Amino acid sequence: MTVVLNLESPDFFGLQLPEIPARDVRLFCFSPEVLRTIENVIEDAITCLSRNEAPVLILKNRSNWENIQFQDSVGLQLATNCSTRKIRCNCPKSATNFALFLKIFSIVYKMVQTNIYATKRDIFYTDTVLFGNQKVVDDIITDISCMLKIPRRNLHILSTSKGLIAGNLSYIEEDGTKVNCTCSTTAAVPSNVEGMRNLITDAKFILIVEKDATFQRLLDDNFCNKMDPCIIVTGKGVPDVNTRLLLKKLWDTCHVPIFALMDADPHGNCYFMFQSMSFEAPNLTVPAVRWLGILPSDFERLNIPKTALIPLSKKDQSKLASLQMRPFIAYQSTWKNELDIMETCQMKAEIQALNSFSSDYLSRVYLPNKLQFGGWI
Repeated sequence: MTVVLNLESPDFFGLQLPEIPARDVRLFCFSPEVLRTIENVIEDAITCLSRNEAPVLILKNRSNWENIQFQDSVGLQLATNCSTRKIRCNCPKSATNFALFLKIFSIVYKMVQTNIYATKRDIFYTDTVLFGNQKVVDDIITDISCMLKIPRRNLHILSTSKGLIAGNLSYIEEDGTKVNCTCSTTAAVPSNVEGMRNLITDAKFILIVEKDATFQRLLDDNFCNKMDPCIIVTGKGVPDVNTRLLLKKLWDTCHVPIFALMDADPHGNCYFMFQSMSFEAPNLTVPAVRWLGILPSDFERLNIPKTALIPLSKKDQSKLASLQMRPFIAYQSTWKNELDIMETCQMKAEIQALNSFSSDYLSRVYLPNKLQFGGWI
């Protein structure tokens, strides 16, 4: 049986497409392969209907840690034989979700076909009543990207950058804008990292800073100029996709060590491990990031005052227990040792705990000594 889909019309599989705000970007060219991959999914659904069978979408269990492996060359990645879950159109519990998947498939198809780009927020606002909340759209888009094995950016879905970069780096953005990052003029992480070219740097290392406040403090202390030439980057908390793409690009281009500076708490460790979107690990993960600090072992080694430490909350304890149960932790003895220390002392610390020694202790003492004498894992 040959199924012919009229995908040229704005009505795709019975779904009226909404207007998507046009964006003046030139990130990717028209991709017949992406369109064909989406068509295959819809053709399978129509074929099932023609046989009086209920269509089913099969999704990988990307959030199940049993399906995630750690490899030194890649980092965290989705196992090839991972378990799956099914979304059925004839099941009361999943029928609505099935329809929402088709809705977003239709929107993505039309965006790729017409060379239009949109953010996840744009897609949500095409029908806020239908989607209900932003998380519904976010989760479906991530599932579709994983299902099709196509990065979100190739589906014409843009990511909003929130990260900042400073230090010994200059480059040209996709639109020809010349950017020179210095500690006096920070730059926003580009929305099109792939379009960056002519990267020039003498940096000896790259420092990822979890918190924007700490990032700004290092700039105020003129850290980039006092140390060897370096680049510092912050994702302002959990790093967005563009910040992760930038770090991967810097890793592939500069071939210098990358260190992570973050709070010593279970949630800081999640940041370090870059756990999300493991199915796209080859494009997003820097496998050789060193955990520079602050480390739980620093509590006793530096004799940080107990008044500067924070007791673990029940939420922290739950997250810590979850981290320790993840399969790959057993193969990372240095990580596990630090987690064990945190569990034993039942305390955590923010980077600002170092201010108990002096306001510039981080940039004047802690980081220089760590970088010089190798105090990282």
